Amino acid sequence: MKVLVIGDGCKDVFQYGKCERLSPEAPVPVFKPTKDKSNGGMAMNVYANLVAFGADCDILTDSGITKTRYVDETSNQMLLRVDENDELNGINSDVLYSIDLSQYDAIVISDYDKGYLDTEDIEYLAKNHRRVFMDTKKKISTWADKVFCIKINNKEYLRNKHWLDYMFYNFVVVTLGDKGAKYSYLKTNTKDQVVSITEDHPVRDLTGAGDTFMAALVAKYLEKNNIEEAIDFANKCSSWAVTQKGVVVVDLAKIK
Repeated sequence: MKVLVIGDGCKDVFQYGKCERLSPEAPVPVFKPTKDKSNGGMAMNVYANLVAFGADCDILTDSGITKTRYVDETSNQMLLRVDENDELNGINSDVLYSIDLSQYDAIVISDYDKGYLDTEDIEYLAKNHRRVFMDTKKKISTWADKVFCIKINNKEYLRNKHWLDYMFYNFVVVTLGDKGAKYSYLKTNTKDQVVSITEDHPVRDLTGAGDTFMAALVAKYLEKNNIEEAIDFANKCSSWAVTQKGVVVVDLAKIK
């Protein structure tokens, strides 16, 4: 499978340390750094996981954002997150319109609404490729009509519920945390079919779990052409990811 990932990227930095006392100047912990870890995040995390799933993958992104998390290494409790350069430059339109979209089995849009893609860019991609998967933080309306599959979390779904429930006729996949995910497909009058998570998993870190789910959903759908099998696999991969520290690439040997 050949896939294009396009969207907002970032650098995720995890600064781990010890907190053994409170500051005498203010009621805050004194943080002593011990180690750090960095990964590509957002669209870059989707890309890395698709590669791990065996996809021949290209990416178009701007990764100028840095998110630094200060984490107590004993409890894995995040104490502070610092975001630098929270807005990105938009994609060059000449680059976008020059892409041979026909070479790809799927286009994956990872849109954190940081400026790399606007609604016209997404509308162009969806109108010119039959299999566009999208995860977006934007308010959704008619510009998303032609998107093949919208993946969205439950909070974002409730914000866009009226349009998704009555006007969008392709696949909608709503992640439900530890309850799994549900999907709708109005073309066949399929509504709110739940694919549950069957095993309990200890949650250590939720960072990047949505990106993991998206990558797994796309990879398995391209393999099986079955939305329920794709969601089940995505549930398993994201459930494993939250048991790890920080942003991780899925180890397929650990997915049952």
